[in-house]
Amino acid sequence: MSQWTVEGPDRITIEETVRTLQVRTIDGTVNVVAAEGPARLEVTELTGEPLHVTLVDGVLTVTYKDLSGWNEFGDVLKSVESVKGFFSSFKRKRTAAVTLTVPAGTEVKVGTVSAATTVSGVTGHVSTQTAGADVTLVGLTGRTEARTVTGDVDAQAVAGQLRLNTVSGRLTVVAGTAEKVSANSVTGAVTLDLAAATPTEIKVNTVSGAVGVRLPSLADTKVEAGTTSGDLSSSFDQLKVGGSWGTKRLSGQLGDGQGSLSVTTVSGAVTVLHRPDAEDDTQAAARELPAGDGPSTGPDLTKEA
Repeated sequence: MSQWTVEGPDRITIEETVRTLQVRTIDGTVNVVAAEGPARLEVTELTGEPLHVTLVDGVLTVTYKDLSGWNEFGDVLKSVESVKGFFSSFKRKRTAAVTLTVPAGTEVKVGTVSAATTVSGVTGHVSTQTAGADVTLVGLTGRTEARTVTGDVDAQAVAGQLRLNTVSGRLTVVAGTAEKVSANSVTGAVTLDLAAATPTEIKVNTVSGAVGVRLPSLADTKVEAGTTSGDLSSSFDQLKVGGSWGTKRLSGQLGDGQGSLSVTTVSGAVTVLHRPDAEDDTQAAARELPAGDGPSTGPDLTKEA
């Protein structure tokens, strides 16, 4: 076992093999980047209690000594009420700005209260959980999970399997190529810009959050979208609006229908659009904003229709 105590800005190089990274912090920022060479930790800002860093059997953990284990800490981050109770136990504010460089295949688990999190280039399993901060995922290719209470999640060029959950944050996927996408929200808007050339499995559930999905023009999928009181619209001629009183459905088949798109919402609007065959996604993201207030990086599909 190796351990370090970080009491201020510092840099640490971990020469031993790191297979799993666990980060549990309160406020500030957490950046995880995949790169060759040994794992490295850089702390550029630290107020409050010192950070406790350990390496045991290939598991690198960055946290505070008095924070509970991963499962207990995850339970704290599930609601605003539990977070408030958690904060009341601290004698002073804790802020840490940390950057970790790890091998691409590392399993990454990050839990924060209000520290913004960015993970990029990792091919291993990535799991992030936060109460009120935003999460940015870039270029991930393994199994990816992100959960927030009020924070937004932005996933850019993410492949593999992607699962996103929020209460009121916005969920945005740009140039996504994941083979499976699951997005669940209560009031937050869901915007999916999907570029996969192969059939994908997409499931979206919201209560009142608007849903916008943009598919390649040669998409190969069956579409089933339903809402009780929201509007339905599509730019695909193959998709038709129907349904009885109290429920409306947008359904049809694109191509051979090998993939699937399932959207369920109570009062949110649903929009399904063509994705242009040739497009600079970065320029498109700058031109268009997703549904909701404030800045973000995805196309506003709910307005585009």
